[in-house]
Amino acid sequence: MDKQNVVIVGAGFGGLAAAALLAKQGHNIKVIEKNEQSGGRASIWKKDGFTFDMGPSWYLMPDVFEKYFAEFGKKPEDYMDLVRLDPSYRVFFDVDDHVDISADIEKNLDLFEALEPGAKEKMKEYLDKSTYEYDIAMNDFIYKDYKHITDFLKPRLIVEGTKLHMFEKLDDYAQRYFKSEKIRKILEYTIVFLGGSPYDSPALYSLMSHVDFNMGVWFPKGGMGNLVEAMRRLAEEQGAEFIYNAPVEKINVEKGKATSVKTKKGSYPTDIVVVNADNAWAEMNLLEEKYQTYDQKYWEKRSIAPSAYLLYLGLDKQLKNLIHHNLYFDPDWINHFDDIFKEPKWPENFSYYVSCISKTDAKTAPAGGENVFVLIPVAPGLKDTEEIQEKYFNRTIEHMEKIAGENIRDHIIVKRIFAHNDFSSRYNAYKGTALGLAHTLKQTAVFRPRHQSKKVKNLYYTGHYNHPGIGVPMVIISSQILSDIIRRNHAD
Repeated sequence: MDKQNVVIVGAGFGGLAAAALLAKQGHNIKVIEKNEQSGGRASIWKKDGFTFDMGPSWYLMPDVFEKYFAEFGKKPEDYMDLVRLDPSYRVFFDVDDHVDISADIEKNLDLFEALEPGAKEKMKEYLDKSTYEYDIAMNDFIYKDYKHITDFLKPRLIVEGTKLHMFEKLDDYAQRYFKSEKIRKILEYTIVFLGGSPYDSPALYSLMSHVDFNMGVWFPKGGMGNLVEAMRRLAEEQGAEFIYNAPVEKINVEKGKATSVKTKKGSYPTDIVVVNADNAWAEMNLLEEKYQTYDQKYWEKRSIAPSAYLLYLGLDKQLKNLIHHNLYFDPDWINHFDDIFKEPKWPENFSYYVSCISKTDAKTAPAGGENVFVLIPVAPGLKDTEEIQEKYFNRTIEHMEKIAGENIRDHIIVKRIFAHNDFSSRYNAYKGTALGLAHTLKQTAVFRPRHQSKKVKNLYYTGHYNHPGIGVPMVIISSQILSDIIRRNHAD
């Protein structure tokens, strides 16, 4: 393969993975990053002895990371200290009503039986099918590139796709097994972090129960920022170069070919451009309209995944009733989904997630303190004002104090709110989305934006907008697919 000069726009997980993979192919790699550090939405923020993961906080699907690092003859453990969490997470259904999901599958089966007589055997069957679905998806669907609808409608894929319940909604599928609303919420919550609703997303995503219960929830000591650091080091070991604080202003195109990438620090000539920046923003802002594969009308018709209202809180004490991962499910959580997907507005009542990574790694907070991260899923494109932010801060703290059973407000010594405007300004996120495109049937596989531009022959994309979609493991796979496409397209 001829050695190419490759400029990668954005140092999120997609850009980091692409940098290492393409450098390994022998190309000259420059990664141009708008912000002061790698990681994209997985940035870290340090303040007064606290180290906050600003975005992704779940290390799931360890097999994906193992497969990625193995491409370089490495293991994730060569770079990080990984621990499996037990309990995996705590679920609050009400103030005095919570359950723990264990790393021990037998304990979870007993828990489900206690929630619904007969559910133990049903859960075994559900997990068997979930495992089967995961294996089909990973072997036949996930790692493949889809250019045309015909790629998706091959007989084998249709047969296997039917087995994956592609045409059934996740909640409908779960209801065939369980009457207990609590059990269904436990099985369905992960779809929120994949940018969807259990009432609109394919039952395909029931495979996440295999990920959750069988593969387990892990944590890299130091936080997800250590995964970013591991992947950056790996890319640099392959020869990639990183340039920070260099917002990209334009991708220059001549005769249908990208020739250079213009930044505030100057222009970089290139043979290949890979965009890991927000796909919608990049198409509409970095390219002339005639070179846009997906124009403004296209994006306006898409179902955009949720944004997030985030709190980074440093406390001068530890919380007794919370563990590393905590989820609160509002009794009427369907109304929260409606406020996100059907009639977008700031939610009246909401479910939310709380992470306290200092429970697992005390070094992420000062001695005796607690590192607290709060996430409320909210609709993209909402009006975001300081008044609204403070309103939800007060409502969230008031509710957290109820489930924690203790005062929190008076112990906050570090506070930062992050919402739509911040996602837009820091990450150029379209409509302030935290995640990209929602995972609906019409936005799966071939129906997601292509990895390769239709208008510019040496322009490529990777990240959570492309196949296979949202989530750190999926974004890494996106770049593995991309590197294969580039290898084929630029072979000798």
